Amino acid sequence: MRTSTPNFTHVVHPVSVPPLSGGHDVTNWKIAIAGGGPVGLATALALARRGIRVLVIEADETVCVGSRAICLSRRSLEIIDRLGGLKPFEDKGLAWTNGRSFYGTDEVLNFSMPHDRDQRLAPMTNLQQYYIEQFLLDAAQKYAGFIEIRWGTRFDELKMSEEGVELTLSAKGTSYAVNADYLVACDGARSRARQALGLRMNGTSYEGRYVIVDIEIDLDLPTERLAWFDPPSNPGRTMLMHRQPDNVWRLDYQLRADEDQDEMLRDENVVPIVKAHLAMLGIDRPWKLIWSSVYRAAAVSLDQYRTGRVVFAGDAAHLVPIFGVRGLNSGFEDAFNLGWKLAAVVRGIAPTSILDTYTQERRMAWETNVANAMKSTEFMAPPSHGYELMRDAALSLARRHEGIATLINPRQASASTYQGSALNCVTRDEGEFIGGPQLGAATLECPVQVDGEHRHLTQLLGDDFTLIWTGRGALAATVGEEVDAAGKIGLAVRVVEIEGAADHSSASGSTATSDRFIALYDAAPRAAYLFRPDGHICARWRAMKPGDLTSAIGVALARARAAQ
Repeated sequence: MRTSTPNFTHVVHPVSVPPLSGGHDVTNWKIAIAGGGPVGLATALALARRGIRVLVIEADETVCVGSRAICLSRRSLEIIDRLGGLKPFEDKGLAWTNGRSFYGTDEVLNFSMPHDRDQRLAPMTNLQQYYIEQFLLDAAQKYAGFIEIRWGTRFDELKMSEEGVELTLSAKGTSYAVNADYLVACDGARSRARQALGLRMNGTSYEGRYVIVDIEIDLDLPTERLAWFDPPSNPGRTMLMHRQPDNVWRLDYQLRADEDQDEMLRDENVVPIVKAHLAMLGIDRPWKLIWSSVYRAAAVSLDQYRTGRVVFAGDAAHLVPIFGVRGLNSGFEDAFNLGWKLAAVVRGIAPTSILDTYTQERRMAWETNVANAMKSTEFMAPPSHGYELMRDAALSLARRHEGIATLINPRQASASTYQGSALNCVTRDEGEFIGGPQLGAATLECPVQVDGEHRHLTQLLGDDFTLIWTGRGALAATVGEEVDAAGKIGLAVRVVEIEGAADHSSASGSTATSDRFIALYDAAPRAAYLFRPDGHICARWRAMKPGDLTSAIGVALARARAAQ
């Protein structure tokens, strides 16, 4: 028997129709977003923080039902922090670092994701998607003047011109039109916007199907990723198990080729499988079935994520297999990558060509995600009998050979690197660096002391560009005029000076110290790094000269190409 979601109340939001003139919304919107899920809300926040008014169109009247996407990567939490909504995620989410895999009942892999003293956030955090959406909604309330959400509103038609888009929406029995300069389609795997433009995603679908189940049960077990191959309780299946807040546990299990998914979703078929798995673990406690659904693995993508005035993000743009939790996490990276670029276009700071770099960078990230996810997918759900034989052989050998156990590693999601991006500025000094993160890499985290307070590098980045410098003095004379010039066009450049602890003195004027930054970034003695609004490195210098900052920002805004 299904129960309500523990400790969570689904608020049903009112459905409204805006003031109309001749069947048209009287407001001409800069940006419309189709889909009020995590990716749509993150995109809205990224735009609103830069002063762009956004209309979000959501067909449902409340946040999602069921856990759905549950694993948030460190990079996703960094993005959520930059969007102004981190605290409830940290307070409610369950952080984890380790995972174990079993063949039958024998443990064949025990892995730990990279996590050291440089980090402030866990590698992974478990949190049900309905909480994710609700917390993002709460963050959006801070920008009520910039974000309007139309609940219970269906997106029916799309017309596009060189000047913008016209959407036909319907709510409360009323059909009306909305005009916007751009549409961001975050409307999921069955994207209505994608269908309206006649676009198709290309790639590979797999036969592997998984039932995903939420149960409520009070278990005193650690938060870690658990996986079983061919467990005695459910022979021939692959089982996954994750702890979530509120005594909710998530189980994912593979359907056999001869099992009908609609039939197997019936409670009378789900309950025995869950019951057998709990019994195998020696668990004899009462539990309740909350929610279940079916997932099918796919690795498909649009060739281009922008078509004229329509830009696609999240599952509307690409799908990746669930293994390695790259779906929602890549969607957050989409939103953060697109948000600053689209805002720069709307504000007249960047040309529309910068939107083409969104496809270049995020399509590259999808290819990397798929390369890793396909390895995990073929191991978790072998596409043929031959694959299954090799998989089982590897599992048997993994008991005795530690090297083979690495084949079982699920290769969890990590931050994307935009190597070769058109927005990277290859400076004259690039060849002089022998270490440090490469151009296009996301911020490499490390601790920093600011005015005696313990902080981290990602907390020092601004909403626009950030220049971090390790020289002493002379900085204002070198880049001060260029920072001021950027400010006159509405572009804020935050300048942070970091010194080593031994070099720091009150006379230097620097308020930040970090020996770790200098070591990690190969930053001695006077290096400078320029970070884009999404925290990716777009230029670095051994010693800056007048004009360097302006040139690099011009490249990062697609205004100019760097001298190679």
